[in-house]
Amino acid sequence: MSVKKITKSDIIDKVHESTKIEKKLLQESFDAIFEEVKNSLKEGSTIELRGFGTFEPRLRKGRDKARNPKTGEVLSVKPHYVAAFRAGQELKKALVEIPVAKK
Repeated sequence: MSVKKITKSDIIDKVHESTKIEKKLLQESFDAIFEEVKNSLKEGSTIELRGFGTFEPRLRKGRDKARNPKTGEVLSVKPHYVAAFRAGQELKKALVEIPVAKK
């Protein structure tokens, strides 16, 4: 399988082709959905999309001695939240069916 990056614009184009909904409306809907996902995560909520997966805020521990990999500088990192994603069963099953290229 060759790795191809898909952008938001690519997704909107594909949805437009299959539904014939105006691209501007799709763009606004897409942005509104993900803005709501972002706001919900900021409030500490978990977002469950059945058949796809779950987004949740996850606490990362802070460290007194961390290192900036670019500069090598030693610094401290406070505890903070990150967005985490867990794939749902249907998504996992779909990915298992992708053929693996032999080397």
